[in-house]
Amino acid sequence: MELYFELKTLQLKETFSIAYGNYNTREALLVELSYLNSKGYGECVAIDYYQIDLKKFVIRLKEIQPLLESLSIIHPTEFFSILSGMNLHPFLLSALDCAYWDLFGKLENKSFIELNHLPSQNLAESSITISVADIEDQIRKIENSRWNKFKVKCKGLNKDNIEKLLRLDRNIAIDSNASFTDEDCIWLQENEKISRFSYLEQPRPVGNYKILHKESLANWMADEDCQDLNALEKLLPYYKSVNIKLMKCGGLTPALTMIRKAKELGYKVMIGCMTESTVGISAGCVLAGMVDFADLDGANLISNDQAIGNFVENGRIILSGKAGLGISLK
Repeated sequence: MELYFELKTLQLKETFSIAYGNYNTREALLVELSYLNSKGYGECVAIDYYQIDLKKFVIRLKEIQPLLESLSIIHPTEFFSILSGMNLHPFLLSALDCAYWDLFGKLENKSFIELNHLPSQNLAESSITISVADIEDQIRKIENSRWNKFKVKCKGLNKDNIEKLLRLDRNIAIDSNASFTDEDCIWLQENEKISRFSYLEQPRPVGNYKILHKESLANWMADEDCQDLNALEKLLPYYKSVNIKLMKCGGLTPALTMIRKAKELGYKVMIGCMTESTVGISAGCVLAGMVDFADLDGANLISNDQAIGNFVENGRIILSGKAGLGISLK
């Protein structure tokens, strides 16, 4: 097996504004694992509020490259077990895990869904992100969009803006990226109209969730608070829903376990994404038959997508049906 990796710059179609900052590009690390004539692809991106340094990932890949290239082709769960002993950051772990699933499926001539006996019908419909802006601009984007579901970003709580969004009578979720106060959360979860939002994501900074009540009118969804399997039990009294992202939890292998465990505990589950190319989005798409919500618009937000594979069109998730994760580079 051979390992190849390359840093790429993803260009956003327009400035992406969230509570953490404004972004026109995302730096990405493309990982390729190959054997014979087959190639599998994975990806991770630099997110500043996760303190991701892709140059350190490149150094780490060079360190483990001889070991990875010495491995024979084994089942992806065995490969993940080996990776788990290398003390890798979850973002880098995810890129390698997804690349190997893509390679293994191509070698077996079976899709990830076939290999794992997952549903491929009745896929969750993805939302499109509306970045932080003047409320009238946000409403204009919603009204002019061909998508059916929207995740509206905000920086802090503006009650008038909440009322304006509710009057649209559209399928809208709110994502404050941890910018709400305790007082904001109390007001939201005691307001009966708030149940009309499909969910309210990560209202408070990490670890500051105990003001939230699971049984309230708000469908609180954990994002940064829910990093891995261990978070699910402790978040139960506070959140109704969790956002599982491959890069956060370390790839497809742990995501499968997390989704199943979250469902057992009674959570509603979303498969989410960062700003990613089709390499990353293709991996997320294969889990869309297992979840209640999807937020897989990352590749729709960039202008220089580097791959083709599974994709999202106006919210509809379209699986290629090809072997592995169905990824090929342009």
